[in-house]
Amino acid sequence: MTAVTTEFEQQWRAWHAEREAWAREPLGWLSLTGLHWLGERDEVVDGLPGRWRGSGDTVVVTAEAGDGLVLDGETLSGTTELTPGEGAPGLLVRVGERAVEVIRRTGLFALRVHDPAAPTLAAFTGIPAYEPDSRWVVRGTFAPYDSVRTVTTGAVVAGLEHHHPAAGTIAFSLDGDEHRLVAFGDPESGLRVLFTDATSGVTTYPGARVLSVGVPDADGGVRLDFNRAQNLPCAFTAFATCPVAPAENRLSIAVEAGERDPRSEVTR
Repeated sequence: MTAVTTEFEQQWRAWHAEREAWAREPLGWLSLTGLHWLGERDEVVDGLPGRWRGSGDTVVVTAEAGDGLVLDGETLSGTTELTPGEGAPGLLVRVGERAVEVIRRTGLFALRVHDPAAPTLAAFTGIPAYEPDSRWVVRGTFAPYDSVRTVTTGAVVAGLEHHHPAAGTIAFSLDGDEHRLVAFGDPESGLRVLFTDATSGVTTYPGARVLSVGVPDADGGVRLDFNRAQNLPCAFTAFATCPVAPAENRLSIAVEAGERDPRSEVTR
């Protein structure tokens, strides 16, 4: 007997394939081989050329042309100041096939090293996930705040903070119970929620999962498809600095949908 695949399942599998392609990017999150926090004195980072330090609002790198450090197509020689944005994607300095990502988190500077030959990337076989189920697709109602609020959460790295622009809340019903989540992002370009639930730390990553919600309808209606709840990068690597879910977004129910924890014994 041949199983019938619905359009809903086909769309989910296409989304899942895109996620796995994302995970396989040669210089993506699974290519990370290190996270090195910088002090105020010049130091040599294991396996990298040049000398690196944090200084005020910049990272200072001192290198010779022969070191092979390249930024925006230009070989670095002498002393160069780099200014990564707080909480933003890092500045990429190439060194051969590798990339050194210079980041700033809670006022601290660090180097993340991406290597297409990373063991984690070579060992990747796929993102574990629950099978798609339309039960986990619900309608919600977005209620905007009078003005954007900043919600501060912790991070998977102790001592770091993340500051999220919160646009409002999304109310929805699931299994007869009412729930409400703080929504981040911009209702004009798309909302997202960062949440945990009763599966977190059991079959799903404990810190948080993220769900893209999209742009609300004219009446505030939104579609929450928890089948597309996805892992943050920290579920795949110890070298990420992801946020944890805010206290308001910790659901008491078990959302057995979406991506599972790739490092959990339960999913192996």
